[in-house]
Amino acid sequence: MIELLIIFIKTMVVFGLVLAHVAYTTYAERKIIGRAQARMGPMEVGPHGLLQPIADFIKIFFKEDIVPANSEKIIFQIAPVIVLIFTMINLAVIPFERNFILADLNVGLLFILASASISVYGIILAGWASNSKYSFLGGLRSASQVLSYEIALGLSLAGVVLAAGSLNLRDIVIAQHNFALGMYAIPQIIGFVVFIIAAFAETNRAPFDLPEAETELVAGYLTEYSAFRYALFFLAEYVAMYIMASLCALCFLGGWTIPRFLTDILPFLEKVPGIIWFAIKVYAFIFLYIWVRATFPRYRFDQLLNIGWKILIPAGIVNLLIVAFVKKFV
Repeated sequence: MIELLIIFIKTMVVFGLVLAHVAYTTYAERKIIGRAQARMGPMEVGPHGLLQPIADFIKIFFKEDIVPANSEKIIFQIAPVIVLIFTMINLAVIPFERNFILADLNVGLLFILASASISVYGIILAGWASNSKYSFLGGLRSASQVLSYEIALGLSLAGVVLAAGSLNLRDIVIAQHNFALGMYAIPQIIGFVVFIIAAFAETNRAPFDLPEAETELVAGYLTEYSAFRYALFFLAEYVAMYIMASLCALCFLGGWTIPRFLTDILPFLEKVPGIIWFAIKVYAFIFLYIWVRATFPRYRFDQLLNIGWKILIPAGIVNLLIVAFVKKFV
């Protein structure tokens, strides 16, 4: 009974913190992009606009939920829930610190990849059920985009799995800590770069936000959605950003640990809680998401697929072969 209570409390803490982070990531994104474009960003609601996410939530919560007359109503209504559920459950297998994880699965990395694959079905169903050509095209784009970039993402992570000898995310972090450099991002720089680019495409973020390209498809698969269901898609997108940022920290940057050569030089760093190092790495990747959105223009769809199939997948295979060679002979 006590164990169940502890798991329940941990779950509420994780989901509560993630939802708070998502809310204020939207605020941070507006502020950072505003600074990049020489403007202020949100300023009206609260000091420096700090209450803007709360105002947005209230506005969306009370907006009318419109369902198109000719849509497949049941599928239309459950599609955003499918996307959100299969994104949120990934939080259960992420070790935020050595002893803080909801479900310590031996195949945690594989679980995240599988859940990410299923969540895209919600986007496809949303596009089809809307009975709109713009939404349908957005759903099809999402399917082809995820198909091409998930292969590259898997290949980039395969090198990490091969080096660590485990699919367990906690074991991968420990393996990096025992490694001389303390992280896999340096020796597996090819896989690291492939992962970063694929992570942008997997989460439909600029410059790979083709499924919701407003200049071409009005808003893509979101065109017919309104109110809270519309917000669920964005909630899932920002949670997915944190999932990918956490994967980057865990698989390439040493997770909650820092390299031993740093602690040898500065011993006091060992006293810093691991969750702090993990958070810094995650925040850095989230900042990269926002920075890239403010900097790079959107790719054409043929360019998107060419990058995935002709550059990233071959690069991922090369990285895997190098890791296999080093593991076997060096």
